[in-house]
Amino acid sequence: MNFSHQNLLSVHWKSESIIISLVFSLIFLVGTVGNCLVLAVLLRNGQMNTKTTNLFILNLCIADLCFIVFCVPLQATIYTMDEWVFGPFVCKAVHFIIYLTMYASIFTLTAVSLDRYLAIRYPLRSREMRTPKNALTSICLVWGLSLVFSGPYLSYYQQMDLDGTTVCIPAWDMHHRRAMDVSTFVFGYLIPVLVLSLTYARTIRYLWTTVDPVEDMSASKRAKRKVTKMIIIVAALFCLCWLPHHLVILCMWFGHFPLNHVTYVLRILSHLVAYTNSCVNPIVYALVSKHFRKGFQKVFSCALRKRVVNRVNVVQQVHAVSLAGSSETSNLSEKVIKDRRPNNPQAIVTKGFVTFNVT
Repeated sequence: MNFSHQNLLSVHWKSESIIISLVFSLIFLVGTVGNCLVLAVLLRNGQMNTKTTNLFILNLCIADLCFIVFCVPLQATIYTMDEWVFGPFVCKAVHFIIYLTMYASIFTLTAVSLDRYLAIRYPLRSREMRTPKNALTSICLVWGLSLVFSGPYLSYYQQMDLDGTTVCIPAWDMHHRRAMDVSTFVFGYLIPVLVLSLTYARTIRYLWTTVDPVEDMSASKRAKRKVTKMIIIVAALFCLCWLPHHLVILCMWFGHFPLNHVTYVLRILSHLVAYTNSCVNPIVYALVSKHFRKGFQKVFSCALRKRVVNRVNVVQQVHAVSLAGSSETSNLSEKVIKDRRPNNPQAIVTKGFVTFNVT
């Protein structure tokens, strides 16, 4: 009876591992391709030196891409393998990068919300402030603050031997872990979400309540509305995707969260939803912004055109080689015909090719 029960649990866990691996693989594939396309569009656009919003989107894209490339594959192994096999350095680094990119993303979204508010509420007076140089300074500040807040995670996780199994788990005591998790929730989620809510609420109120018939018909204001709409959707998705992760952690410390199969599945789902956020932004850009759609089409058309040109070049080279071979063969045949004399008995002509008897 126990043997049958163990087999059932083993089969059940194996099926869960396969599903988790497939979901992580999908996140990795979609996120890598999507964010690389966004990078290609932004870098080919030629407006990186004039559009501050593009710089912030580029920074957000880099943070998402770093998270997907360096964290998602390693995190997938935690749920699919029996033990940690990547060593103590990677154990520390992967969790540090997770929170580094999380802080960088939410701080970037906060900065771009302020940028959008200034661009719409004070379009003339904010031009001197909203320069590419100041945007790059803000991005450097974003990464500096992210390093400060995520730095403690370099010692938060450690590789340990637990009953003969190598695992990568938190090494701090319960009191310090609780303080760290609460600080992460407050500074990495709660305060930025409050700032985002306040700035976008005021921005939306100004955009949709200001009455100016001339300005309402301008293309500039319509473009600002579309960009603001896109950024609001991106910010809202970030808040929604990371909310379950923070709620699970808060429930572990301050609520009733027993360690059983149901809560374990909830933790996995919360992580998957949070990780999915890194691959949905390119989809939002494609659905909301026609400029990104055109940029994606240009990237695909350039790639397709390059492939066609390569194929044409290969065909031309093969054709040239075949023509050259035909010319050489005809010359060789003429030479063979000339050499078919009685004083050259060693030459044997077979179907246009010459074989010399060396014996």
